[in-house]
Amino acid sequence: MSSVMMHQAALGAPFRPAPTFIRRAAVLGAGVMGAQIAAHLVNAGIPVVLFELPADGGDPNAHARRAIQGLGRMQPAPLADPADAAHIRPANYDTGLSALSECDFVIEAIAERMDLKRELYGRIIPFLSEDALLASNTSGLSINALADVLPKSLRRRFCGVHFFNPPRYMHLVELIPGRETDPEVLDALETFLVGGLGKGVIRARDTPNFIANRVGVFSLVATIHHAEAMGLGADVVDALTGPAIGRPKSATFRTADVVGLDTLAHVVDGSARLLRTDPWQPFFRLPDWIGGLIQQRALGQKTGAGVYRRQDRLLQVFDPSQGGYREARQVMDEAVREILSLKDPGERLDALRSSEHPQARFLWAIQRDVFHYAACWLAEIADSARDVDLAMRWGFGWASGPFETWQAAGWERVAGWIREDIQAGRSLAGAPLPDWVDDVSEVHRSETSWDAHGREYVARSPLPVYRRQLFPDRVLGEVPSRPRYVTLDTGAVRLWHLQEDVGILSFLTPQHAVGAAVLEGVLQAVTEAEQRYQSLVLWQPTEPFCVGADLKQVLAALERKDYGSLEDMLARFQEATLRLRHASIPVVGAVRGLALGGGCEFLMHCDHVVAAMESYIGLVEAGVGLIPAGGGCKELARRAAQSSPDGDLFPFIRGAFETVALAKVSRSAREARQMGLLRPSDTVVLNPHELLHVAHVQARALVESGYRPPLPVPVPVIGKAGLANLQAQLVNMHEGGFISSHDLAIARHAAAALCGGEVESGSSVSEEWLLQLERTAFMALLRTPQTEQRIAHMLKTGKPLRN
Repeated sequence: MSSVMMHQAALGAPFRPAPTFIRRAAVLGAGVMGAQIAAHLVNAGIPVVLFELPADGGDPNAHARRAIQGLGRMQPAPLADPADAAHIRPANYDTGLSALSECDFVIEAIAERMDLKRELYGRIIPFLSEDALLASNTSGLSINALADVLPKSLRRRFCGVHFFNPPRYMHLVELIPGRETDPEVLDALETFLVGGLGKGVIRARDTPNFIANRVGVFSLVATIHHAEAMGLGADVVDALTGPAIGRPKSATFRTADVVGLDTLAHVVDGSARLLRTDPWQPFFRLPDWIGGLIQQRALGQKTGAGVYRRQDRLLQVFDPSQGGYREARQVMDEAVREILSLKDPGERLDALRSSEHPQARFLWAIQRDVFHYAACWLAEIADSARDVDLAMRWGFGWASGPFETWQAAGWERVAGWIREDIQAGRSLAGAPLPDWVDDVSEVHRSETSWDAHGREYVARSPLPVYRRQLFPDRVLGEVPSRPRYVTLDTGAVRLWHLQEDVGILSFLTPQHAVGAAVLEGVLQAVTEAEQRYQSLVLWQPTEPFCVGADLKQVLAALERKDYGSLEDMLARFQEATLRLRHASIPVVGAVRGLALGGGCEFLMHCDHVVAAMESYIGLVEAGVGLIPAGGGCKELARRAAQSSPDGDLFPFIRGAFETVALAKVSRSAREARQMGLLRPSDTVVLNPHELLHVAHVQARALVESGYRPPLPVPVPVIGKAGLANLQAQLVNMHEGGFISSHDLAIARHAAAALCGGEVESGSSVSEEWLLQLERTAFMALLRTPQTEQRIAHMLKTGKPLRN
């Protein structure tokens, strides 16, 4: 064992070599999917060669080049930093194949046609290096059939690597081996995909559509079938099959419009061809009315009309019974809403199946058929029930997988209901439940999950990369394998640890909002941590990291005109952030998801921040009529001084001013660095489940380096000259009608706090001076009716008010 490995083992941190064996990659196919895969590879710091068919004219790489340019226009953004598009090199298959020799990883993402893929493989084989890994992003074609055209030496380095769209944001990647794929290649690729690209990897078998699409496409066609049979409109179906049952907001038909009705038809038709022996095969079809929309080129979002369209700002839905569009109402019957509000999953499903209401019967039918289908095919498509459930959560955005829902409702009870419906002819297919269903009383146990093929319970992957995931996604029934030791629990915050030297501070409030109890808890926890631990990590077990201040508390005090308690709470907030900054032990923030307002300010006062790539950070107080006053403006002023060695603070302050005044939120951790909300030295990781492990490592590194809390130093500010410059811009914007009078007032206060107030340019002020500017401005704005209206509107609607 090397000295590095011994050192890390002594600290309790598992050693894992970084997945650096992939230094350069190539993507074959610059369509929407291929270009986005290339984008995510460069998000991970891997330069990419992106191939497409040669273009006519002077630039044979024009098609690939346009695809790269198009990445900047896509929403959601495939690139964490738009400048990274420069690391994607355009190429074509006629003149650029020699570039493949430089690539360690080549992934093919062309059209889903076996003949085209095999033909392309024949062309690229001579150019691949002898160690390069080759993969197909196919969503369902046979990996073994694709491998048949490869030389034997390459088959061991070939497999399926199926990303889900959009690749940056969808956690799931299915890894599909062929018969001759080398197990070491699979392990190396899984390590790279998990640790290098931040993905959740499920190993699938070489069966049609693999796991997620096999179950997900069936769920979609079953939903459409039952909707037709029960006469439910698309808007009603979407009201029923979205968040109400733990599915994404886009539900069923909105998802179809986003995907594109033509693409959906291609997927469903392809599934029907691949699944000829599937008892449910006849149901893999779309209704004639969708075919009619496709013929009319009403393909969904990309053409402006599909199942839905907007007409004079009115949302309309296609109604097959009328042969045209009508107003979309999305009505869920109140009786069905009451059933779905039942907390017990068994009671909920029982009430749905017992009801005579067509909406309730529909919801039971679509869930029953997914249970039935997943059970029948589990042994063939997946290594365990856990893999099916995680695939549906990570790839389709379900809150829980089919086996989790079934088990939560009572395994044997639900199995009996399914059998009753099969015997009565109510199920889509008459296939019996497999006999293994009677062999178990649950599919998920505390540390294992049911493998229907091997007829045994199996544990999770033992790959070393997973030891970095201290709290991975777990399915129903699994329990954390690492015990937590609680040192302090105030009801608002908890101080705890996994390892005795590093304390972990977490908030217990809804959405981890900051109120008076959290502030008191933070102060108490830091004092306790200084006595018990060598370092402290600020981390939340679930997203969001923190949505900022508890606005309900703020509004209640405003309605009472209790400005004294608000001023006390603000002083306490500044005290809490400074307590993090000046603690005698290092404090590391670990963030994923939203970190808004006060949540961002807590991070800004940590000694180091470890941020998941998908961290959305911002000082958003202007949206509720306020300015950052937990030290956020003060920290931006400090960072301006630190980042301006030549003394010209204005460029940084101008950017910081726009961030605060416009309540900007970063679209990635990388962008948060550019905005000054994270420092260049802060760490960004791609896999959010590795966040706590990396935070532990960083905290220990600070301890090992002889950490001492920072000493207070004067802060150079741009003073009244910079303030005058910003205020002149604001006056022009106000006179031009771009901002309201209250926007102007907020922005003036923000400018003063960032510039250091009415002091001479080049002056240095204390941190307390800057904090006082924040407090004065914050309290002045709180006393305005416009700010109270903004806070009330945000609480009621979740959206900012422009008044």
